[in-house]
Amino acid sequence: MQPEEIKQLVINALEDMKAKDITVIDVQGRTSVTDYMILATGTSKKHAQAVCDNASTEAKANGLKPLGAEGRDSSDWMLLDLGDVIVHVMTEQARNFYDLERLWGEPSEEQAKESQDVE
Repeated sequence: MQPEEIKQLVINALEDMKAKDITVIDVQGRTSVTDYMILATGTSKKHAQAVCDNASTEAKANGLKPLGAEGRDSSDWMLLDLGDVIVHVMTEQARNFYDLERLWGEPSEEQAKESQDVE
């Protein structure tokens, strides 16, 4: 499957399980690890686990073999590595704390200007 197809498959799986605040971050050209990061919030640890499990099940049903999965048993942050797409499902508290959107998202105009001023 192409990265765009994997991305849409994951989004559909997350939506099917009523994940909240689904965000796609295009990281092509910024890291060689993956093309897209998809973030979603679960309403509880159990819900986040179910959301991540559904994404994994759907991926496998479509011929994808996950390269890895972390945090499934006791964490408030689950990660599913599908190669071209990495899925992060977190509780709201973990998502606010780690703030991956700020870390991996596009820099704001102010941040970009500050970066140019430093150079």
